[in-house]
Amino acid sequence: MKRFLVLHDYGVSRAWWWVVAESAQEVLETFAEVEVVEDEDLLEQARHLSLDEASVDAEDLPPGLRDLRDQRRAQRARPGFGALVGRGVVHVRHNEGAFVSLMELGPNGHRLREVAIAGDGTVLRSEADEWPRNPPVDLYDPDLVRRTISRDEFEFAWAAAGSDE
Repeated sequence: MKRFLVLHDYGVSRAWWWVVAESAQEVLETFAEVEVVEDEDLLEQARHLSLDEASVDAEDLPPGLRDLRDQRRAQRARPGFGALVGRGVVHVRHNEGAFVSLMELGPNGHRLREVAIAGDGTVLRSEADEWPRNPPVDLYDPDLVRRTISRDEFEFAWAAAGSDE
């Protein structure tokens, strides 16, 4: 068993825990919307913090982590669970009201590139080095499967977004 630093990025805030598990994959298969931190600087900083620690198979988990485990348990029973894990780069569409985002995701779920289309037709493109934070998209999430798009569709939108530069 090994101790892993686990992060859940809420966008405006972050939650951190130490989780004891056999592997990073076991952590990701057990808790939804988390990442296992591998950055040595962050690991060193975390060693000096008082973070909750739990075993991956513990029934009594710290607040927040318990909810992410319950969310993952519910996802496991649905078709498409984990279907995007191990596929390399994937492309997905995210709709939020009149706003559409086409994302290129790396093997760890982090956005590599993104095309944002506003309701007024404004199209912007951006890359990972332009974002102050880039929490991973949960590739185990079965809902993500139905939102996949082809590489060609993404590349077409990417090229169109850059044509006015």
